[in-house]
Amino acid sequence: MNDTTHAVGKPPIIVRNTDYARLIALAQASMERESVVGDELMAELERASVMGDESAMRQTIQMGSTATYTTENGEARTVILVYPGEANIEENRVSILTPIGVALLGLSKGQTINWVTRDGHVRVLSVTDVAG
Repeated sequence: MNDTTHAVGKPPIIVRNTDYARLIALAQASMERESVVGDELMAELERASVMGDESAMRQTIQMGSTATYTTENGEARTVILVYPGEANIEENRVSILTPIGVALLGLSKGQTINWVTRDGHVRVLSVTDVAG
């Protein structure tokens, strides 16, 4: 895709095969409640490459992965991507049903993505490390 107006902020992503169906169901349920995040998650899942579990875990942020990223202002943060019932901000456990969770899903070290906060601000994050 050479048209950068569409490509900005959307690097290729990979989703683990065993998480894919559960994430689709979660996105659909969230969309039924008219959740913007549900729509965003579905859009990400529709463009994702689905891979076998072992291959995906080694290189990309999946459910349960620990990810370190930096923001456009240089702030570094390490989080664990989890399902909604496991989220706990004090333990840096970020739900997939948050804008940052959707942005992180499927990214690998070195990738950068634009994402929109709940209050409508565009932010940029770059992944600096991924651990299973």
